[in-house]
Amino acid sequence: MPDPVLALDLGGTKIRGALVHGAGTSSTGTPTEGAVPGIERVAEVATPATAGPEAILGAVAELAEQVSSGTRVRAVGMSCAGVIDSALGRVTHATASLTGWAGTDVRTPLEARFGVPVSVLNDVHAHGLGEARFGAGRGRASMLLIAVGTGLGGAQVIAGRAVLGSHGSAGHVGHVAVPEAEGVPCPCGRTGHLEGLASGPGIVQLARRLGADASVHDGHSLAAAAAAGASASLNAYRIAGLATGRVIGGLLNVLDPEVVALTGGVAEVGGLWREAVSRGIAQEAMDVVADTPVLAATAGSHAALLGAAARALDDLSA
Repeated sequence: MPDPVLALDLGGTKIRGALVHGAGTSSTGTPTEGAVPGIERVAEVATPATAGPEAILGAVAELAEQVSSGTRVRAVGMSCAGVIDSALGRVTHATASLTGWAGTDVRTPLEARFGVPVSVLNDVHAHGLGEARFGAGRGRASMLLIAVGTGLGGAQVIAGRAVLGSHGSAGHVGHVAVPEAEGVPCPCGRTGHLEGLASGPGIVQLARRLGADASVHDGHSLAAAAAAGASASLNAYRIAGLATGRVIGGLLNVLDPEVVALTGGVAEVGGLWREAVSRGIAQEAMDVVADTPVLAATAGSHAALLGAAARALDDLSA
């Protein structure tokens, strides 16, 4: 059996790592028929998000050593928060969730430490690649991933390859302007974008503006309030879901993917939010794309790790 890939996933709150076997593709760019990647030694630690790049990379390296201990790896694949220049393995832009993260060279320290090729991919791009190859997009020519959780992002995958864009920033669907978000601050520093309204924190703030009391302070309490019939929370899910669906409908008109996969903590709520998403899509999607399947993601919590490993193997064979 070939040596595994050491896969890493760095986010704003936690760092995860694992050894991944069998995440490669056939000569056509698709996973080997029926093959399911093996994943082992999954571990995670908290991200020292405010301690600066040196501390963050140190935590990544320590976790990587723990996961790979005693095992030879053929490559390292890293899923990483921020806008990534994958050709250089460098973060070009980042939010304040990771202090001083913009400009960080992620690849060089890991290559020096492990002595094998290192591939770095934006976290949502990695998630989309993992979902496209091993989840809801498996066997499909193209897929659009929409991730709705702490943030709101997306990834387009065509023929098993994530579309990165000229600047590494493709897929920022949360930064499309929507009328429902007029005047609402977005984490990017602008106002009126979908993410400020329809991400998990955005929906909580929307519920508060609609009259929810202080007990609604996070996603869990929002979902509980909605389940109990609280009108502000229910209306917040309706408004956010409709706005998200309208953006997805517009993207169907532009991108025409074979399938859409929904993932993230908000997407897992389903129910009222999912119904509102469907109504929004129906409002905006042209007839030719109106029947595009919109599915729940199935690659699970390891999707970004699988995508990072797959990208590392792609780069080895390039």
